[in-house]
Amino acid sequence: MQSAPIILMKDGTESMQGKQQLISNINACEVVADSVRTTLGPRGMDKLIVDTRGKSTISNDGATILKLLQIVHPAARTLVDIAKSQDAEVGDGTTSVTVFAGEFLKQSKEFIDEGIHPHLIIKAYRKATKLAVDRIKEISVTVSQKTPAELRETLEKCAATTLSSKLVATQKHFFAKMAVDAVMSLDVKTLPLNMIGIKKVAGGGMADSKLVPGVAFKKTFSYAGFEMQPKKYKNAQIALLNIELELKAERTNAEMRLENVKDYQEVVDAEWNILYDKLAACEASGAKIILSRLPIGDVATQWFADRDMFCAGRVTEEDLKRTQKACGGLIHSVTSNLTSPGALGLCENFEEVQIGNERYNLFTGCPNAKTCTLILRGGAEQFIEETERSLHDAIMIVRRTLKNDAVVAGGGAIEMELSKHLRNHARSVQGKEQMFITAMAKSLEVIPRQLCENAGFDATNILNKLRQKHAEGGMWYGVDINNEDIADNMAAFVWEPALVKINALSAASEACCLILSVDESIKNAKSQNPQDNRPVKRPGGRGRGPPMF
Repeated sequence: MQSAPIILMKDGTESMQGKQQLISNINACEVVADSVRTTLGPRGMDKLIVDTRGKSTISNDGATILKLLQIVHPAARTLVDIAKSQDAEVGDGTTSVTVFAGEFLKQSKEFIDEGIHPHLIIKAYRKATKLAVDRIKEISVTVSQKTPAELRETLEKCAATTLSSKLVATQKHFFAKMAVDAVMSLDVKTLPLNMIGIKKVAGGGMADSKLVPGVAFKKTFSYAGFEMQPKKYKNAQIALLNIELELKAERTNAEMRLENVKDYQEVVDAEWNILYDKLAACEASGAKIILSRLPIGDVATQWFADRDMFCAGRVTEEDLKRTQKACGGLIHSVTSNLTSPGALGLCENFEEVQIGNERYNLFTGCPNAKTCTLILRGGAEQFIEETERSLHDAIMIVRRTLKNDAVVAGGGAIEMELSKHLRNHARSVQGKEQMFITAMAKSLEVIPRQLCENAGFDATNILNKLRQKHAEGGMWYGVDINNEDIADNMAAFVWEPALVKINALSAASEACCLILSVDESIKNAKSQNPQDNRPVKRPGGRGRGPPMF
């Protein structure tokens, strides 16, 4: 008798397995890598992405592009994840890590087609990655940082290399200096990113951007009496509050039963006295500047104006905490302890200034300022947003260089050196592993090749020159974008932190190995009736024991 078929999955479930599935995943990843490939390097192109709400974004940052593409293919999303992790861990190299992973998979596709088991490729790739990472650590250069001036020079060169491939490349030295100033103003031990505030003001040019060595935030919503308040102070004390300084009628929070008008008047007077007591406590503390996270009403605004005090309500929590970090003091939820020691902050210079069409409150000359604010200017909103993303990458690179001062030459130099190293090692290996390591060595050449193609150069000619130079011992020779030739990029100060390349190679290799290890995909069918996907509710016992069926 013929046995009945065994049904494991419900009708409509899609299942793909074997070589066909593996090739399909590799093809999907190649499409993702091709979508960001042209953004690589100083001559890389930008992408214009319009979301479902009609908002347009212009960027050449790999992680930003991949996040906005909303990729749904499960294997291709792995490349999105490694781009995000590279952005979070190092800040730069998001396009490189995606291109690396796509090229590793492309080189392995021909081996899969020939029937070679994926785990042989995975084993060789992991070995080659370890060899490449060890080689980077071996040849990376620790730049001399005996004096603060030398340290600053190193940081600015690394930041300028990062910014050379961004939309703001024409002003890379201006923004590199700004990024270094921003990081150097932070606490040296922790270098917290949230202590760097970035504010965007439309209008003006890129060169109008500036760094405020302290705190700056946009003027908050204010009432009529605000214009009568002073807009400039010297050595003023600051009270940071989390208190609502406006008349709050208790009838919305409580029910009161009153028998005559006198009782009602007493309730109204009590409400006013509560507010006036808070205001009097602020004045008695000696503070000249009152900042609150909650609203400051029209009565309080006029009251402070009459006493030559400045106030701002609805200050965001982030700005309030950065002000506390810069000026000292505590954030108070009551006004009773404003006179205690250390309760107030101190600011050497406070000023409200006009920047573009906005008014900004600037706190500078703070005694223990471990924070700063970048005010970015530009014509279009998309341009300012891309400037912010570019500066974020530069700031992350400066932070990493401060913590790990090993650098390598950019412009494809380190990739060509690693390619030569892996090819030499492959000759000493027997069996199929030799082919796989050689394939990875060939994959590493994708960075200099893509740099040439994006600049319109003859990639074959440039790569042949680079192979010859590296074979002769020219370790740091890479693509010279300005002269359509090759050059010693270490001497030309095209520097990148070694950590960027180590992290990019490791992440790309792991993603490649993960995708190669998947040989089957199962996609459950969607139910025709949405109600069928809900959990089944069984009838309860209504307190009379278990339900009966």
